[in-house]
Amino acid sequence: MRLPQQGMRRLRMGRGRGGGFRWPIMLIAAIGIGVYYFSNVKENDLTGRSQFITVSEEQEVALGLQSYRQVLSESAVVGSGPEVDLLRRIGADLANAARALPQTAELANKFDWQFNLVQSDQANAFCLPGGYVAFYTGILPVAANDNGLAVIMGHEIAHALLRHGAERMSQSQLVQLGQAAVGVAAGDMDPGARQAAMQIFGFGAQVGFMLPYSREHETEADKIGLDLLVAACYDPREAPALWERMGALGGGQKPPEMFSTHPDSGRRAENFRAWMPDAVAAFEARCGALPAR
Repeated sequence: MRLPQQGMRRLRMGRGRGGGFRWPIMLIAAIGIGVYYFSNVKENDLTGRSQFITVSEEQEVALGLQSYRQVLSESAVVGSGPEVDLLRRIGADLANAARALPQTAELANKFDWQFNLVQSDQANAFCLPGGYVAFYTGILPVAANDNGLAVIMGHEIAHALLRHGAERMSQSQLVQLGQAAVGVAAGDMDPGARQAAMQIFGFGAQVGFMLPYSREHETEADKIGLDLLVAACYDPREAPALWERMGALGGGQKPPEMFSTHPDSGRRAENFRAWMPDAVAAFEARCGALPAR
């Protein structure tokens, strides 16, 4: 994701054959986008973080159901068997925990929870808005046990409860508005310089805006997912080990974290270790003593 030096030279030379970058237009656009942004910001009760969301809950759930049906129609869904029973049992436990927790109950009780297993070698799982959960069989060996499966599912469910999908859609819309503004402001520049301006904006928006939020979403889902699995009486001590297995799964070289949508697996395992004393205390207060490991 390195911006070519040629593009930088073109941008500096933008006044050569055409006009320059029209900063007044960009300033007006920035003010308008800023007003739009702050008029759609609301604090998330689960995290205390301000979220920019322009999509209603109803729209988000409708899109989630549409996507879920499409995925299932194009996949080999496992209809029955012990793995399906396990997935649905753990799913029901976590959904019930989400319905019961005061901080998640309002949204969780609106969800039409569904849990399906897809035959695929991919190590993948997701929960779409509305509580539509799918696990791929390729992730079951990584989960390794009931607690590992609960860690993964809690994380995916947390994304839906935190409305991360709606936030990402809204952020993408904001970036598109910025791209349109840059395109207009650079309209009088020669084609090479205009292209360079668009490249610089795209690079900055991705690395400075979209990717940091994506990593923050993952960390938030890890923490709220941990709260859910504790509330459902699954052993939270499996979480660091699960993410160490996830890290080993990828193998090979990974891009620097700043260019990644997800935090490093090792960092995630360390986060879970930092959260573990509180998680263990909450588990034992709710569910009784944890077994020795």
